[in-house]
Amino acid sequence: MDFSLMGLWTSMGAFAKGIVIALAIMSLASLLVAGERLIIFARSRKESLRFAEQLGGVLTSDSLREAAAKSFKGDIGYLGRTIAAGLKAFNSGGSSTDDENIQLTEESVARALERQTAREVQNLKRGISVLATVSSTAPFVGLLGTVMGIVNSFQQMAASGSGGLGTVSAGISEALVTTAFGLLVAIPAVMLFNYLSTWVDARAVDLAESSNELMDLVARYHRRHLRASAQAAE
Repeated sequence: MDFSLMGLWTSMGAFAKGIVIALAIMSLASLLVAGERLIIFARSRKESLRFAEQLGGVLTSDSLREAAAKSFKGDIGYLGRTIAAGLKAFNSGGSSTDDENIQLTEESVARALERQTAREVQNLKRGISVLATVSSTAPFVGLLGTVMGIVNSFQQMAASGSGGLGTVSAGISEALVTTAFGLLVAIPAVMLFNYLSTWVDARAVDLAESSNELMDLVARYHRRHLRASAQAAE
């Protein structure tokens, strides 16, 4: 019997070939998703860094209104969209120094930042579930081929009435090939899933820190204007 890949393929039964084809499709899907996510991540991170550079010198408590009114050209990445949502909510709060209005404005900014952060994290996670599915199911799909290969071996043994190695070698080879193929598909999928998930978690932390920094600026802006209003009243 030919134990090369082509020889094993030609000797496989229809069920084992179906298992190998299914695993090949799963592998292709995981690689396409991973490639697409890596490109999106790199582009979005570059856009976010460019946004941070543009806004870094403008976004202070002294110029918060100017920063909120500033328009940014092109895509501004996950960071830009999150901060822009908070600035929009701040700008919608008006310039009143009334305590109640200030509290409502800060709550509105916090909710806007939280909502946009959740959207951005969800967008970054899009498609990663495919990698999780492939990494968890590919070994079991390969195991299914293994079980059927062993079943075929016993059927051949029963049909021939002998238990020699030549009788069962074809079924065992099918079992080993499908098992190995399942692991070859699952291992890269697990590694890619862990890497991408860790990357998204790190960006979620970045967004949370940036949101907190914006909330600090909003609070300082309101405190300064409250003091100015109090001094003017005196």
